[in-house]
Amino acid sequence: MTRDRHPLVVFTARRLGRLTVALLVVVIASFVLIHLVPGDPVRAALGPQAPPEVIAARTAELGLDRPLSQQFFGYVGGLIRGDLGTSLVSREEVWTIMSTRLPNTLALAGLAFALVVLLAIPAGLGMAVYTRDDRRPGVESGFTGLSATLGLIPNFVLATMLVAVFAVALRAVPVAGMAEPASYVLPVLSLALGPAALLARIVRVEGRKVLGEDYIRTARAKRLPARLIYLRHALPGMLTATLTVGGMLLPGMVAGTVLVENVFAWPGLGSQITGAVLVKDYPVAQAVVLLLGVLVLFTNVLVDLALAVLDPRSTIRNG
Repeated sequence: MTRDRHPLVVFTARRLGRLTVALLVVVIASFVLIHLVPGDPVRAALGPQAPPEVIAARTAELGLDRPLSQQFFGYVGGLIRGDLGTSLVSREEVWTIMSTRLPNTLALAGLAFALVVLLAIPAGLGMAVYTRDDRRPGVESGFTGLSATLGLIPNFVLATMLVAVFAVALRAVPVAGMAEPASYVLPVLSLALGPAALLARIVRVEGRKVLGEDYIRTARAKRLPARLIYLRHALPGMLTATLTVGGMLLPGMVAGTVLVENVFAWPGLGSQITGAVLVKDYPVAQAVVLLLGVLVLFTNVLVDLALAVLDPRSTIRNG
């Protein structure tokens, strides 16, 4: 048993080592990118009429008059202590702002990802069954064209289109905000439709490969029920590719929440970082960038570990 587990342990250790390096890169990027935004954050926070001596005193209080290298090490030291700082504008603790906004973003992203899976796997598998052995080429072409079109539309453009049709024209759902369950419909659809279309194409391709395997032909020869053939035998064979592509789509979905939340005035991290960048609120903007990066990295690690368990030979060899 030790020999069987050893490659997985090595793969996990290697992946965690790469995660550590990636986290360091995210920390550096969250600091550098925000400081590249032009303008004086203290002047933006206190307003154009603030006296110069007040600006200077506040700048010194925040340590923004120190060299960037000292500011960076102070930033890293705060992260190690669990201190994300205080908002330059609202004077609130950044942890307080994050704890208020993060659940809203996680709810939106979690529902969107669940919808991606619920739409993509049945649609892709169903299309693979319906068009197997090169049958119904017209249906296959229509599915490929529609899924490619949906996958290429930016989510903020799709969000605007959905608002125009379902919120403004039909008045079926709220235009913006998070006041009621119906307000989740358009943001979740905006985030999920594109990735679901792309993932469904991958599932269809993998499904057609699996349905051509000998063990599927053997299952059909034994006259097993279609439900068992497709769900018990075919579906597990497609999980590796599905998880791989799903892990690749997740960073795009996380990034998409920034734009979609602004379209729908959603009180999450996406709208928070936009406002923080506009008013040059360094501590808040840095914290949101860092948190979104960490979420993406840890999600990718979980996907990789799931792949290592489902298909250990290929995943560990390529890891």
